[in-house]
Formats: sequence, C-alpha cells, structure tokens
Amino acid sequence: MKKISLFIALLFFFTSCGTVPLTGRRQMLLISDTELITASLTQYDTYIKSTTLSTDKAKTATVERVGKKISEATETYLRQNGFESELANFQWEFKLVKENQVNAFCMPGGKIVVFEGLLPLIASDDELAVVIGHEVAHAVAKHSNERMSQEVLTQYGAAIVDAALSTRTSAIQSLGNTVFGLGAQLGVMLPYSRQHEYEADYIGMIFMTLAGYNPESTITFWQKMSGGGSGGGSDFLSTHPSDDKRIAELQRRMPEMSKFKK
Repeated sequence: MKKISLFIALLFFFTSCGTVPLTGRRQMLLISDTELITASLTQYDTYIKSTTLSTDKAKTATVERVGKKISEATETYLRQNGFESELANFQWEFKLVKENQVNAFCMPGGKIVVFEGLLPLIASDDELAVVIGHEVAHAVAKHSNERMSQEVLTQYGAAIVDAALSTRTSAIQSLGNTVFGLGAQLGVMLPYSRQHEYEADYIGMIFMTLAGYNPESTITFWQKMSGGGSGGGSDFLSTHPSDDKRIAELQRRMPEMSKFKK
C-alpha cells in the first residue's frame, strides 16, 4: 500500500508541476491559478474591510510608488522572458495597514500588505523595495499554491487527492483558511519553508534591481532585522526567518545582480 501511495504521489508530482521563473525549480501545483486566486481574493477582501488602512498619506504613497515600480519591472521581465501568460494572474495592489506589527505579507494574485510597524525599521526606498520585492517574488513563484498543494497531500493523502479536488470549492476554501489564516490571525499566514524564503530572497533581489533599486540594501536590511535590537523577535521574522546563512546566501548571489542593473 505504501508503494502504491508513493507511486500515486510521484505521478501527481510529475503530471501537476510547474517551473519557478528565474530559478527553474520544479514544483508541485495541484490547484489551478484561477481557483487559488478566487479563494484568496475572498479572504483578502474580507480582511481589508475589517482592518484599518493607514491614514498617513505620504507613507501610503511611498508603499504604492515602490510597489508600482517593482511590479512593472517584474511584468516587463516576465513578458520578455517567455512568461507572458502568467501576467493574467496578477492584479497588483499595495496597501499600508495601521497596525504596529513588524510584518508584511502577500496573497496570491499580487495583493501585498505592509504594516506601519515595519516602517520605522526601513531607512530608505531601497530597503522598502527589499520587503516588497520579496513579497512580489512569493506571488510570482506561486509559493502559496505549492504550499496549499502540499497541504492537500498531507490532509487528504495521495490516494484520494483527485477525489478531494473534485469538490474543489469546499476543499480549497477549507485549506485557504489554514494556509492564509487571515480570519483567525490578523494578516499572519503559515510560515513559508526555508526553501521558499531563500527563493523569494533571490528573486525579490532581482526584481528590485530591475526596478532600479540598490540590491546591496538586502544585506543591510536583513542584518538590521536579524541583529536583535529594534528588529529582533519581530512578527516579520516569525514568518520570514533571518539568520547568518540567509545573509550569506544573499551575499553569494550579489555578483549576479550586475546583469540586472539598469
């Protein structure tokens, strides 16, 4: 029985997989983009209606400006590198929420939320671009779909995945409540895997560089966030783990950014 379940799991992987732009990593995607985005938008809309948006016009405009530059650079890259079909999945939106948490998150489809509590730790547009580029990368790399697909296998088992997804609406909505968690916990999704975080760091650094921001800011930002003091122990770190290995990986990748600079 275990061999049969393993065979079915492998079959689903090789017949329901995608490729992450820029890294080429193969990933299991059991849920269609349309279904996932529809489910996530429902939760996002509910969240936005229930929260308080920032009343600081200048800071809100900064988040929107940086987000717009990065999303435009991202779409240009996708269009020019054979991923134009992916553009239909994104309706970018960048919101600043009046909340003291040191946090930010992205929903599938490009809905990105930054909390005011994060801004005192950001010294420049370049450092804000690190955060937004990272979240945009999660969306482009379809990490939420991959994570939810893993939840499908975990909760339903490989042998009945097809049966579970035959009742997609209820299954996806139920899993969405677990994966996104916007109802139970204010804007705190289940943590991404370390692999997803490293991938979002790398892709996000490319996107911010393409948008004209300084990629060196990724190093100073994560050093600040991981160095204790004002950034240590924040909610942002609870879902975006920062450590010496992460910073070392960013430093290792930094020479590649020269080919993405304007």
